[in-house]
Formats: sequence, structure tokens, C-alpha cells
Amino acid sequence: MASAPPAVEFSASLVKRVEGRRFEAQVFAKSDRLRLEYKYAIKTELGYSSIEIIRLDKRESWYVLAQRRQILSVPIKPEEILPIQPSLPGEKSRTLVGDAITTGRPSQLYDVRVDYNGRDERFYEWVDAETGIVLKLVSQDRDWSVEYVRIRLSPQPDYYFEVPTGYQRWVPPSLPRERG
Repeated sequence: MASAPPAVEFSASLVKRVEGRRFEAQVFAKSDRLRLEYKYAIKTELGYSSIEIIRLDKRESWYVLAQRRQILSVPIKPEEILPIQPSLPGEKSRTLVGDAITTGRPSQLYDVRVDYNGRDERFYEWVDAETGIVLKLVSQDRDWSVEYVRIRLSPQPDYYFEVPTGYQRWVPPSLPRERG
């Protein structure tokens, strides 16, 4: 996994675009932890979830299933992690293009090349000049982008990134043993 994220705490609105579709969420970030509160619930194997807690320290993503009062835990892959730190998984090269203003904040624009699942992919990446967090990431090779808007630098409560009180982790039912 890439180096540790900047020790910056913030909240922001996330806008992700994939193949013409737009996804929105409110993001809360604290070190190696993220909380996403989706504008529209996402479907999991156990039902719908509007809150996802990403714990890089545990390499897990937790979907909060409010109707079941359960947490669905799934492993995360480095290439699926929301970009907050400038170093991207599989990064091969990084070239500074120049200074820019992104979402109203001074930033530096980079041309980044990565090995993504065995193929080369190019990105434009805008990195905040003050905090070092990624403000925007756009693929040059496919219809995909992530952008943080309305960023507010502020302390985030620890409980945002923990299993909510009264919730249990979902444990898959054990399979019956075959008798032989």
C-alpha cells in the first residue's frame, strides 16, 4: 500500500464520475480513515447502505446496514481507495505540469502514469498546495474522475470511523459439514 496519508482532517463533498454517471457523497477524513455518506444508498449483498467507513489501518471497508443494525465488512484493494494522498497505487512516473487553482484552492497539477491491472493509465492530479491532499483526479484514458469540493479543514470525531453503538459485524452463516 502507498505511504501514509497526510495527517489532515477535513470534510468535503465528493463528486465521482464514471462512464457518464455521477455519484455524490459527503466525505469525512481523519488520517487513514474515511467516512462516506452517500447521497443515494448503494446496494450491497445484504441490502442498501448509505454510509461506508473505510479503515486503511485494517484494510477494510465497512458498510453500515441501518435496517439490520449490522456492519458488512469487505477487504479493500489499493486501486479502489479514494485518492487523498498524491502517491497512486502502481505509480510509475509523476511530472509537475504547473501551478493551478482547483475548487478555489491553490494547487499543483501533475501528469501521473500508473500501472493499473497490467495496463498503463494516465491521470491528471491536482494536489492542494497547503495540505498535500488530492483535490481532483481525472483519468486521461477513460471516463473517470474524482473531485472534492467545498473542503473544510476541521477536526473529525473518532466515532465517525468506528462501528456504531448497538451494531454487530455480519458473520456469514457457517456451511453444514459433509459427513463421510
